[in-house]
Amino acid sequence: MSDQEQKKEHNKEMLAVQDSMNVLYGKWKISIICSLCLYNKRRFSDILNDVKGISNKMLSKELKELEINKLVKRTILDTQPITVQYELTEHGKTLQTIIEKLTEWGFSHRRKISEF
Repeated sequence: MSDQEQKKEHNKEMLAVQDSMNVLYGKWKISIICSLCLYNKRRFSDILNDVKGISNKMLSKELKELEINKLVKRTILDTQPITVQYELTEHGKTLQTIIEKLTEWGFSHRRKISEF
């Protein structure tokens, strides 16, 4: 592969990483996705309890953005009172391996920094 071809390939990879980061950007999105990975369907209040420190307003905003990016599906159930459930879409489920790898790395990192 020539230097020019390598540079083009590198630029494509950098763009792909940037696209990924743009979708997952922020303090809360990965934690919300993690909550939905661990449990198939979650109510708003369940996610709120899982993601420590997030406000109702912020959770609502983040879920809407995840929905716009086709990672999360919102379903309104015909119950009294009305219940709203969230779940990962098929596209959202493709992030499960990334979440698993982040979890593994997080455990390893915590052990590493605890050694000192």
